[in-house]
Amino acid sequence: MAFQPTPTDISVMITTPAANTTDRPQFITERRVTPTWTVTQLKGKLETMTGIPPGCQRLRLKTPGHPDQWLDQDDSSVGNYGLTKGSEIEVHDSRPQGARPNFTDLSSVEKYTLPESTYETLPNSVLAWKKNQKLGRFDPNASSPEELMQAQAQKDAEDVQQRNITTSQRAIILPSSPPHIRRGTIQFVGPAPTIPFPGVEADAQLQSSARPIWVGIELDEPTGKNDGSVGGERYFTCPPKTGVFVKPEKVQVGDFPPLSLDDELDELEEI
Repeated sequence: MAFQPTPTDISVMITTPAANTTDRPQFITERRVTPTWTVTQLKGKLETMTGIPPGCQRLRLKTPGHPDQWLDQDDSSVGNYGLTKGSEIEVHDSRPQGARPNFTDLSSVEKYTLPESTYETLPNSVLAWKKNQKLGRFDPNASSPEELMQAQAQKDAEDVQQRNITTSQRAIILPSSPPHIRRGTIQFVGPAPTIPFPGVEADAQLQSSARPIWVGIELDEPTGKNDGSVGGERYFTCPPKTGVFVKPEKVQVGDFPPLSLDDELDELEEI
């Protein structure tokens, strides 16, 4: 009996056609193909790569320097079509568009959420690394959220005093540079419990002096975020999208009159 050498696998590109002829293929990868495989065998192996059932596949062979060929003889060996290194097999889906599953649409897929109790037991998580390094809330010398809030409240009070921030004054929000300057009138200065502070419950029973200070400003233009209320609590009243709450360090009090129509036209002429 004569020795029959094992056929050498050939590396080819496997692609699926794009929706438009000018676009790149939707799927592209490299696959080693044995020339003695039948077209039916090849289709079975391509199903796991493209998601197209073998009965719905139509294969198109593209070989440089040769006309394209359709591999329509299921019982024929793929090597009979002149398969060579550098060839491309384009997998066409014969199913109607509506019958094809959309693997890119994740809206119907239930998102998995790792339970917090399970995450805390993982030895190779970021949380475990923080515990080992004693960082953040695991630092025995770190300040508690309440202490951090108290320090912020003290800093805010100093900024309010140094910047002479009081209600009814005109102010701009920093950073500001022409022509993007947000200016308005200060309508509120004080604690805003409905604005959350990291690590502290919103309904925590704390003295007002222990809460950070916020400055509520009614802007001249609708470039804000609210109408003077946050988290269901109203601190002042203004038209929608003209209210904003900022930290005292972001406020500069001064003679900033509302922009007139002439001022707006001058800015437009400078652009």
